[in-house]
Amino acid sequence: MSEKVSESSAPSDVANEGEDEHSARKQRVEHIARNHILASLGVGLVPIPIADIVGVLAVNLDLIKSLSKEYGVPFEQDRGKAILTSLLGGLFPVAVGGTVISLLKFIPIVGQTTGAVALPILAGAATYAVNKVFVRHYEAGGSIFDLDTTRVKDYFSKQFRLGKKVAADLKDKEPSAAA
Repeated sequence: MSEKVSESSAPSDVANEGEDEHSARKQRVEHIARNHILASLGVGLVPIPIADIVGVLAVNLDLIKSLSKEYGVPFEQDRGKAILTSLLGGLFPVAVGGTVISLLKFIPIVGQTTGAVALPILAGAATYAVNKVFVRHYEAGGSIFDLDTTRVKDYFSKQFRLGKKVAADLKDKEPSAAA
């Protein structure tokens, strides 16, 4: 009779293990996201025009690579670059704004101050949005090869708007990490 009890509880144990693994993965993914958002905030402060944008793209590419590894999904750098170009290009006014803000760093004091305030938040928001898109896609069983950027652009834009607040909050909470 005890065998029947343990047999009937076995599916429950398996379900609990699955829930525990999902919870552990969620924590790891949140840690990955936070670290990359903070890195984007820091790179956004780079005083060299355009180098900051290149750095943010590199951080986002590393984010995709880290998430791919966490979800056991093959990663291809060229495909990651193509996805980032498409997603960030979808925010054309923001992307141009980011470039303009980056170029403003050439102007002493005023430009450097504007860039130091605005670009880190835009960079952090972009990283937040990239994270949300990939987590949702990977959770649904997708891969880097079947992510359709035209289908996720609205979601990306919404997450970018939310990401501005998240990035600002992180910047305020951890000024040493973003400086």
